Amino acid sequence: MTKILQWIPQLLGGAKITILLTLCSVSAGLVLSIFLALGTMSKKRVLRAVCKAYVFFFRGTPLLMQLYFVYYGLPEINRALTINNQFLTAFIAFGLNSSAYCSEIIRAAIQSIDKGQFEAAKALGMNYFQTMRLIIIPQSIRRLIPPVGNEFIMMLKDASLVSLIALADITKVTRSIQSSTASSLVYIPAMILYLIITAAFTVVFHFLEKKYSVSER
Repeated sequence: MTKILQWIPQLLGGAKITILLTLCSVSAGLVLSIFLALGTMSKKRVLRAVCKAYVFFFRGTPLLMQLYFVYYGLPEINRALTINNQFLTAFIAFGLNSSAYCSEIIRAAIQSIDKGQFEAAKALGMNYFQTMRLIIIPQSIRRLIPPVGNEFIMMLKDASLVSLIALADITKVTRSIQSSTASSLVYIPAMILYLIITAAFTVVFHFLEKKYSVSER
């Protein structure tokens, strides 16, 4: 028990990295995903094709390979693309990946809005972007909370991959403690910490879902 208590400060330090990375990545992914979603629904073929190709690539390849490519592959293409900061590397890879998944969530949410809303906006003289910004997207946000919450929890757990590029998240700290102490008991508080973080954010998203839920009748 004394051993476990001694490990807590280090594990909490790793938890800060895990939470911050997840928050930053999903937030950036959400912003980018709005443009991707609108792009995939665009009437312009080239724009639609580019956005769909982007989504297909990042949804169709493993996140670990994307992380490795940003960290190891980009410097081989051009040294100017070298990223020496592991957190920034993970943020870029995770943000790009998250945007692909979130774009599909947003696209589905937008398409679930009654077409009459578009027609009403057109009758009021609104253009496409005004309609999206003032009417469609605000309504879509309420429908996004459950799937975005799931994406956040998945990304939170996938953040353990950053330990492979030596970023000191919970997993990396846990492995370092296990290596230095030769005790696998450290995995117990580490898993409990993951459970606590996951449960906390699950409660937050559940609260938001209930508060902004849209009754479908």
